[in-house]
This record gives sequence, C-alpha cells and structure tokens, in this order.
Amino acid sequence: MAIERVGFVGLGIMGGPMAANLLNAGFKVTVWNRNPKRMQALLEMGATGAGSPAEVAAASEVTVSCVTNSPDVEAVALGPGGIAEGAARGNVYIDCSTIAPGVARSVAATLAEHGIEMLDAPVSGGDVGARAGTLAIMVGGEASVFERCLPVLQAMGKTIVHVGPAGSGQVVKLCNQVAGGLNLLALSEAVALARKAGVDPAKMLEVVGAGAAGSWMIQNLGPRAVAGDFAPGFMVDLMQKDLGLVLDEAKATQTPLPGSALVSQLFTMLQADGRGEEGTQALVDALRRMGSG
Repeated sequence: MAIERVGFVGLGIMGGPMAANLLNAGFKVTVWNRNPKRMQALLEMGATGAGSPAEVAAASEVTVSCVTNSPDVEAVALGPGGIAEGAARGNVYIDCSTIAPGVARSVAATLAEHGIEMLDAPVSGGDVGARAGTLAIMVGGEASVFERCLPVLQAMGKTIVHVGPAGSGQVVKLCNQVAGGLNLLALSEAVALARKAGVDPAKMLEVVGAGAAGSWMIQNLGPRAVAGDFAPGFMVDLMQKDLGLVLDEAKATQTPLPGSALVSQLFTMLQADGRGEEGTQALVDALRRMGSG
C-alpha cells in the first residue's frame, strides 16, 4: 500500500525545503519544529502542525527528521514526547541528520524493540539541493524498508542509494564530508594562489570549474566566496561537528585522515574569529587572511 502520510521534524535550512518538497509531491505532511515560527511557511502551504515529535509520528506512516546532532536525534526519537511514543508498530522513522554511525545503530535497535523500523538517510547537496529536490541521499537500514520508503525519499532527492545495514548511511555521509572538506581546501588554495599571483579568481574558477579539476564546491561555493558572500548554505559550526564525527570514526577504525584533520583546524580558526555561523565557503577567506601578512 502506498505511503500517504509523512511527518517531518526539524525545519531548518535543509529540513524546511525538504518538507516543502514532500508537500509538493502530494503527501499529507505533519510538521513540528522546536521554534514554532519555522512551521509557519509549511502550514501556509497546507501542512498540519503538531505539538511534539510524538504527535507527528502518531499522524504519520513515515516520520522524517533533520536535526543538528546525535543527542538531538536521540531526544527526537526516544526522549519524552518522542517518535517512539507516537508511532504505531510497523511505522518507519527516517533520519536525515548527520550523526555518529554508532548512535544511528543504537537508535535503530531501540526503535525495533517498539516495532518501528528506521533508516539512517543523511543527505548531501546543501540548501540548493534541498530546495531543488536534488539531494544525494545515502541510506542505511533494511533493504525492504528502503524499497517501501523510496517514493518518500524520491520527493526530496535525486541520487538515492541503499548503502548497507543500519549506520551505513552515516558512514557514507562521513566519507562525503571528508571529500567535501578537502574539496573546500583545494578551492581555497586555488583562489589564494590566483589572487597572490595577480589573476582574477573569478575568471580562474570559470575555466578551472569546466575542466578536470571542476567540482560542486568550485561551481557552487567558489563564486560566492570570491564575491565575499559568506551567507550560510551550510554553516562552519555544522561542518566542524561533522568533521568531529569523521575524526572520531577515524580513531575508532585506526584510519589516518591527515587532510581532514587539517581542514578541521582551519575551521577552528574561523570559529575562534567568531565566524562559526558563516557558510563553509568562508574557508577561502581564512586562507586569504593567512596570506595577507
């Protein structure tokens, strides 16, 4: 039987547009956000508001969340007024946050005791992809649950891949952040060299972005950084949280990741300068300032 009722918890930069795309796809959507003001735009589009994650889950066959970190997911899923209290047996919880793989596994195991299935389904593509419905979604969990929920995921993303059992989606997302962070560093170093050598960095990005060194970062964040636009599509603070998870997993698996450690240190410099709420493209400006002395 096709899924008709979908809940959404967490309506931030990513979650708000993702919930809107579910509405646009024809699902009956129930929403909740810790700050009720973030619900208003969705209510005006036709969503139904709820007073807690439990109420969202009680009104839904599938409940999606997109929140900040591991403790937030544990609270939303298992805490007082959480999804475990409201969801019926056989319902599905899809978490699109980026959290520790071990936490995803433990939450999935606890929900399973209540008869609730879980998919860990972190996303990539930034606010641009969230609005356009073109996110990449990496999904961990049971294959049969993935297949059942695929129409829900397809309303929010374009490239959707089942990558393995519970926790696997989070592992792949951490790999994504490794590659994304190092691409940001490559972008930043290229801009720094162009500037110091007297070449217009915008023109450099135009041609480099069309060649073998092109990347999503160069095409989407490079022009914004060069123009001095550091408004967040994805905040420095959140990238640092993710890189912390990367380095924790690297330590647990004895995987050397020297590049990721360096990128994390550079983001620490931005945070120390009070720029944690800026977009990750601010890394370009951090290298510019390092070379201005």
